[in-house]
Amino acid sequence: MTFTKKNIFAPLPSPSSDEHFQTLWQNEHLHIQRIVSQGHASPAEQWYDEDQDEWVIVLQGKARLQLEEREQPISLEPGDYLLIPAHTRHRVDWTDPGCATIWLAVYSQ
Repeated sequence: MTFTKKNIFAPLPSPSSDEHFQTLWQNEHLHIQRIVSQGHASPAEQWYDEDQDEWVIVLQGKARLQLEEREQPISLEPGDYLLIPAHTRHRVDWTDPGCATIWLAVYSQ
């Protein structure tokens, strides 16, 4: 087995018009992903509806998530995390345009 050390903060992709999704590890039960956003938001009519539970934490930057069942978005800052149960419709309402927002997302079945 080979052990390779990596860093969640490097290298960061260049800012672009799209969010950057990178799978860090996965198997049949678990998927761990780094998401880098900068000034991104989901289109107003687009809702994520995952088949698995999703646990997210903001490591750097700021974001707001909108859950379909809640009137007000949930603000997230570094260290804030949230469990989004499977089939809870949600969208990214806002991410900080001034710096990269780095998320860690863990999907489980």
